Amino acid sequence: MSDEKSFHMTPEEFRQHGYAVVDWIADYQARAESFPVLSQVKPGEIRASLPANPPAHGEPFDSLLKDVNKLILPGVTHWQSPNFFAYFPCNASGPGILGDMLSSGLGVQGMLWSTSPACTELETLVMDWLVEMLGLPAKFLSSNTGGGVIQDTASSAALCALLAARERATNYVSNKKGCDGHLVAYASTQTHSSLEKAAMIAGIGVDNLRLIEVDQNLAMRPDALARQIDIDKRAGLIPFLVCATVGTTSSNAMDPVAAIGEVCRQHNLWLHVDAAMSGTAMLCPEFRHLQNGVELADSYNFNPHKWMFTNFDCSCFWVADRKALIRTLSILPEYLRNQATESGSVIDYRDWHIQLGRRFRSLKLWFVIRHYGVDGLQHHIREHVQLAQQFAEWVRSDDGFELAAPAPLNLVCFRHKAGDKANQIILDRLNRSGDLFLTHTKLGGKLTLRLCVGQTHTQARHVENAWKRIQEESRKLTELITGVESNTEAKR
Repeated sequence: MSDEKSFHMTPEEFRQHGYAVVDWIADYQARAESFPVLSQVKPGEIRASLPANPPAHGEPFDSLLKDVNKLILPGVTHWQSPNFFAYFPCNASGPGILGDMLSSGLGVQGMLWSTSPACTELETLVMDWLVEMLGLPAKFLSSNTGGGVIQDTASSAALCALLAARERATNYVSNKKGCDGHLVAYASTQTHSSLEKAAMIAGIGVDNLRLIEVDQNLAMRPDALARQIDIDKRAGLIPFLVCATVGTTSSNAMDPVAAIGEVCRQHNLWLHVDAAMSGTAMLCPEFRHLQNGVELADSYNFNPHKWMFTNFDCSCFWVADRKALIRTLSILPEYLRNQATESGSVIDYRDWHIQLGRRFRSLKLWFVIRHYGVDGLQHHIREHVQLAQQFAEWVRSDDGFELAAPAPLNLVCFRHKAGDKANQIILDRLNRSGDLFLTHTKLGGKLTLRLCVGQTHTQARHVENAWKRIQEESRKLTELITGVESNTEAKR
């Protein structure tokens, strides 16, 4: 058997091809700016260019990389381009990529402490570091009653928070008997859709998720929340969770966490703070006022993979009472039993989230923090905020445009005053050009353009060019509208 042909890469082949892949990634990062930001392919075009059937025989590695360049790259939307201003940052970095490579190379399955102690203990340490770095309350530390765990996304974190809140509210009976339709959760009309999905998965039901109205800044109104809770209680329902958002995805709205937290405290409701979009800004003390009241939270989440140079996926989730989370999610079949777990002296992160299996995600986060240091991370966050604020000032100074929402950090929501059709035309032309990529939302029923600053290599010149291109398309639109109006008048 040992004399038979092996199809595996030899260590030397892996070394050779690994160098080639690292070179490819380094070259890609250097030239990402040169690609059209939004992929220009048509639906089905990539698949049509690929073989319909798998290869019967292995192919040289060089062929794989050639096909990445030829077949895959045209279908990539370049999230790492410094001209990517859509959705939210998803900013990979050198140390994050290298940490992820090491994680893949180690191939750790970190479901239990015993399956790789370093995976568990490094994660606990890094999560405790972040409590300090973000100015979060001490109750979230592993040395206290709480602790943190790395989830894949904020959607999973929201689901875990909702499940733990559900069990606490029902004295841990719902896991056994299911929900009876009496539990009610609360969020604002601007809250991320992941909470709606969590309500569906957890058996709460979308009809039992109350969407609370917002104020002129698109933030949840605590008075409206309190009023709805009273209504539901009088109807015999059981309020159990409120989700407050620090930086909504749509508009970067900041819910008043302190006031919402007081309402939760009065009614003994679980408060989950979703800071997925903007939590990274809390690395800078001058921005922490945006989440005043976080000490009242039962759980908290932010995404290093959005704005902290840690490549996807990496979402940090803390609870104030880890026993509630563990009691909600813990299942221990015989084949997972081991001496360390039985001793009660270790953390088994399988009990802190939905999935059993888990990657060594903390390695890339550790690399990022150690490479940049707190001061390096703060420098780039401040730079991104400053660039966004400059863009917002340009919008304010232009008679043709207006801000559609406050811009507290790195997201600017704006629109052309000519209306929805005009904004759609500007958006489509910009994105088709490949020069930059913007996305939209609807605020107050009006189509609104979004520009989010936060990619790893975005500099002042990229934001300046984005504004220049927006103005160019605006002028073309104005000329077109003027021409149409002139022709119409002439025909009269």
